This record gives sequence, structure tokens and C-alpha cells, in this order.
Amino acid sequence: MTTEHDPYGLYDADRPLRLGCSCGAHASGTEHAAAELRARSEGAEFEAHSNSFIEASLMKALFPQDAVRRRFLRAVGRNTAKAAIASVLPVGTLASLQAMAQDKGALEKKDLKIGFIPITCATPLIMAHPLGFYQKQGLDVQVVKTAGWALIRDKMLNKEYDATHFLSPMPLAISMGVGSNAVPMNVATIQNTNGQAITLANKHKDKRDPKMWKGFKFAVPFEYSMHNFLLRYYVAEAGLDPDRDIQIRVVPPPEMVANLRAGNIDGYLGPDPFNQRAVYEEVGFLHILTKELWNGHPCCAFGTSAEFIQKNPNTFAALYRAVLTASAMARKPENRELIAKVISPAAYLNQPETVVAQVLTGKFADGLGKVQNVPDRADFDPMPWQSMAVWMLTQMQRWGYVKGDVNYKQIAEKVFLLTDAKKTMKQLDMKVPDGAYPKFTIMGKVFDPEKAQAYAKSFAIGRA
Repeated sequence: MTTEHDPYGLYDADRPLRLGCSCGAHASGTEHAAAELRARSEGAEFEAHSNSFIEASLMKALFPQDAVRRRFLRAVGRNTAKAAIASVLPVGTLASLQAMAQDKGALEKKDLKIGFIPITCATPLIMAHPLGFYQKQGLDVQVVKTAGWALIRDKMLNKEYDATHFLSPMPLAISMGVGSNAVPMNVATIQNTNGQAITLANKHKDKRDPKMWKGFKFAVPFEYSMHNFLLRYYVAEAGLDPDRDIQIRVVPPPEMVANLRAGNIDGYLGPDPFNQRAVYEEVGFLHILTKELWNGHPCCAFGTSAEFIQKNPNTFAALYRAVLTASAMARKPENRELIAKVISPAAYLNQPETVVAQVLTGKFADGLGKVQNVPDRADFDPMPWQSMAVWMLTQMQRWGYVKGDVNYKQIAEKVFLLTDAKKTMKQLDMKVPDGAYPKFTIMGKVFDPEKAQAYAKSFAIGRA
């Protein structure tokens, strides 16, 4: 359906009003989508993979010599061999035993509160709730919608939240005592990669060159955010000093569109769905996706305090499994439309489903008269690479948030729990990449974490 408001046919105002679902078994399309995603997560593919692994292990144990094993299989056939093994020790029984063996111990705490900001960056953490991933791990989790990042920080410091959706630089800043009391915090996983944009007010469609932005007022969600660091990097590359030539102010993400409409700001580097919501409301356009600045850049994270992990190691491991399971599901393009249905309602993002779907599927109106197709506009790679932390620290140093020398690797390895992430991913039979400090390319320049100090001081515009 196309309308004057929706010339691209991407928005269907009737969709949120439909009651029931196509199969008739659920009260709403949202419940139907959640049920379908749960079914996918519990599907036969996982069971078949697990059983195949168990059968292969048994076969190898019974016939340790390769030549003997191959002769046996040729003689009786694979199906007969499977039946023979199952008659002695049923695979289902062995699978149950294997699951019990993987249980690391009783949960120290089952009732948990996890904070989140209503943005698509938190997709894995949010969707794990309606899909029952926390419950499967024996946890009773409340995911608590929170108004802004300062409140997230304060509730973690006051121990009102057990774990939370963080901006990925926040645990670094809090651990170092930058902007708050020093309390050791940890990044367990990156929640999302890419998924942000610079959005400008419609009146600036003739000012696409950032060199023309002198005097502009921009919003970012928090000082210690990739949004702030990427916006500063972008305008500085254009020759503007972000502290002198433009104004950068902190605005909670849900308030960004209203401030753009009111003319209080000229633009923002913010999280979705609020970039797409500005296009939907016809008050702004997408100037550039942040993936064009740094493809695969981290944004938000899932984390908690070092104290919580120390006191509740089994509970933390269960949380890890739930969130990583959700991340793996969120990475698959075929799940994105269903996920949009699940996380759009008022309890979570409280956004039009079609706006969220455009972000997650990467098919979207850009506000400039085009429909773009960028499948990796948002992604959910969970790896907390320690070189990501090092880059964030160089930018905190570059802009004067931290003074003096910084022991980049020591801080990165203390805060970003890469080893734990890899261990848990292996337990979940997920592909685990090698290394800890990969290089990245930001706006055409390679960042080498082994030369972080020189990098921080190499920029023509900065405070380092």
C-alpha cells in the first residue's frame, strides 16, 4: 500500500492494528512471531546435529581404529550401525547425560533485573525474554526499560540491576573512574555491530558536506559512547573541531526525533530505530550509516559488574548462554522480520513494527527519495574484541576524557571478557574466531592496536 505519506510503500498503517494471527492459535501477530522463533531455536537441526555428534563419538569409542570402523560401516551400513548402538545405549539417554555433565552447578541467583534502553542495539538481550531463552537457563529475568544511559550507570553502581545493556565504552569509563566512581565492570558480549547513522534535519538536504556544518548542534546519547567518538572522528576528518566548530549535547535516544522536529538540534548520530523514525516522521534524512565509517564497528554491549560475576559465576554463565543464543539467532537474515514483530511492542521498543523491520532487514527509505538495500545495516556479532576496547581508549585519550599515559591492553583485557565469550561460544557449538586484537579500518585508515599510543597522538585535531 502506498500513500502520500509513504511514497515507497514501505509502511503499512494497518499492520499494527490487525488482531489475531494467520494460524489462529495466537492472540496477535507478535505472539505468533515469538512462537515461530522459539520453534526455530528448538528445531530439529540442533537436535540432529547433537545426536550426530554423539553417534560419531560412540562409534569412534567402540571402533577406535579407523580401518576397522570403516570396514564395519561398509559391511552393515550406517543405519544398521546406528540402530545397533541405540539398542545398547539410546542416543537420547546419552544426550541427557551429556547435558547433565555440562551443568556447571546450581544457580546462585535466579531472580534478576536487566536494564535496557529501547533501541535496536539491544535486540539480543530483549528478544531473549519473550523467546524464553533466560527461562531455559533456569533464570527469572525482568528486562527493565530505562530512560537514559546515566540512569543505567547509576542503577548498576547502586546494584539495582544485576546486569545491563551498556554502551560498549561505558564499562571502560566506569572501571577507570571516568565520569563516575571507579567500580570494575565487564563487557560479556557486544550486543550489536553497525546499526547507527547520522541523521540530519530535512532543511539541511543541501548541506551534505560536513565541512558546511560549522555552528551545527548535534545530539549523541552519552559522552562515553561510540556515537560520540564516531561523530567526533567524522567531523574532525572534515577539518572541524568537534569542541569548537559544532556543539555536541547529550540527548536520550527516545527524545532525539522530537528535538530534531522542534529545531533544537540540526542532527544526531544516534541509534536505531530513531534514525529511521525521523524518516518515517518526515522530519529528517539519513546522511550516512555508521557502517560506512567503520564496517563492523561495535556499539552496545551486554555486561555486569566484576563483583556480580565473582559472587554468581553459575548465574553469569547462564546469562551468557541465553544472550549468546539470542545473538546467534539475530544474526540470521531470515529471522529479522519475525524479530521485528517480537521487539516492537510497547513493553520493549514501542515503535511501529515497519520502522524496526526496515532497520533489521536493511531495506529502508533514506529520506532522500531512495529505497536502500543494506542487509548488514545492523548486525549482532557478539565478539568483544579487545582491540575494540583499545580503540575506544585511544579516543577517550584523544578528546581529553582521560589524561596521561594509558595501559591500553591491561584495561582492555580486564574489562572485555573475550576468553569467557569464546569458551561459552564453544560450549554452545558456535564458530569461534581466533585472536584477540584484530586490526580495523576506520574511514580508510587502518587502526593497529599494537601502536595505540602513537595512533591516539597522530591526529591533527584532538587534545592528546
